[in-house]
Amino acid sequence: MKQFIDYIPLIVFFIVWSLDERMVTVAGMEYELGGVFSAAEFLLVTSILTYGSLFLAQRRLDKFQWITLVAVVLFCIPTILFRNTDFLKWKAPIVNWIFAAVFIGSRFIGSKPAIEHMMGHAVNAPRELWIRLNTVWVFYFIALGIINLAVAFLLSEALWIQFKVFGNLIITMLFVIGQMPMLAKYIETDEAAEQDTESKESI
Repeated sequence: MKQFIDYIPLIVFFIVWSLDERMVTVAGMEYELGGVFSAAEFLLVTSILTYGSLFLAQRRLDKFQWITLVAVVLFCIPTILFRNTDFLKWKAPIVNWIFAAVFIGSRFIGSKPAIEHMMGHAVNAPRELWIRLNTVWVFYFIALGIINLAVAFLLSEALWIQFKVFGNLIITMLFVIGQMPMLAKYIETDEAAEQDTESKESI
């Protein structure tokens, strides 16, 4: 559910970008709907509304949501003001590299690496595995940032936006699935422990 909510602003961004550019009248004022700059405006507003609502409902945002929200504000505003997509093209690379820095920092600050904070509630893996996975995620975020930068500045606007909205999601899903064999036996151990507990309770 959380991942879906985080994805709402990007879906809105893609829908608005894909519209044919045209003038519409809103509350007696003309507005140019469609295209990348209109999409950036919707991305900015939708992100503020989405994360603002989450903050009001939960009284908190996690650090990754704060990073994403601040990045949207910082990169969308100059994109809109200067009508230059170069600002927005830097958002995904820099956000990914900040995520990498957070994962690196978590090894030295706090009791758990970042990946354990994210997945530890569902998987009871040993600390050595969490540290190894945390390092893998650091390299993943660095590589994904480089890929996003290359796609943004070397490919067409259409390919960049399609990759921004769908490519990152698909790559991340495949990356997570690729880690499942490393975690599977610990997930099975958790399930077995729950079954043992249920068996003992039924005796």
